[in-house]
Amino acid sequence: MAMVKELPADERPRERLWAVGPGFLSNAELLAILLCSGFREKSAVQMAQDILSNCREDGIFALLNISAGELKQMKGIGEAKAAVIMAAVELGKRLSGRTARQKAVITCPDDAAEYAMPRFRYEQREHFAVILMNVKNHILSMPVISIGSLTASVVHPREVFRAALQQTAAAMILVHNHPSGDPTPSREDIATTRRLVEAGRLMDVPVLDHIILGNENYISLKEKGVIK
Repeated sequence: MAMVKELPADERPRERLWAVGPGFLSNAELLAILLCSGFREKSAVQMAQDILSNCREDGIFALLNISAGELKQMKGIGEAKAAVIMAAVELGKRLSGRTARQKAVITCPDDAAEYAMPRFRYEQREHFAVILMNVKNHILSMPVISIGSLTASVVHPREVFRAALQQTAAAMILVHNHPSGDPTPSREDIATTRRLVEAGRLMDVPVLDHIILGNENYISLKEKGVIK
């Protein structure tokens, strides 16, 4: 099998990156650059293709939750290569959250979804959080209230409003993710929303919306008419 150095120059990942830019490289080519080298039986590109074939269901996104142990079980990947991949994934996570952290004011459901998406989009369990805001809708924080199973999370108004009172929040937006990737609200989601909206009226901390995050989309229960 051909090693990367035996390929024509315009087919080598590193040379292609310099020639056309990283945006034109495939996932396998980018991963091959991180791997840097292969081993006797396989080139770095072939190793990268093997890694991605093991992630067939979720594609490149499977690397977001892969462990060092899982990487090192793959032939040709030792501690050094596993460390490079995990470091690159972590840098990607941090960079993806930069825009969200810079958005300090919520003016519409898109703002809330954009703020929360980098944090919860790829979680494998359901996370329920609240975006706490001051009187001008500036974000104070986004604490996680509960972590549930793949299908449901248990949310008690006491825990939700304890967080709001601790930070003297003037309003909040509920947020949770659906690990399935489908943000369609369940009956439990709607019932929980209505219960927390009512509690917010009593506590004088209004619940402005409930954003349910899918994989690349979201649903606003305010826009769906669940919150009046």
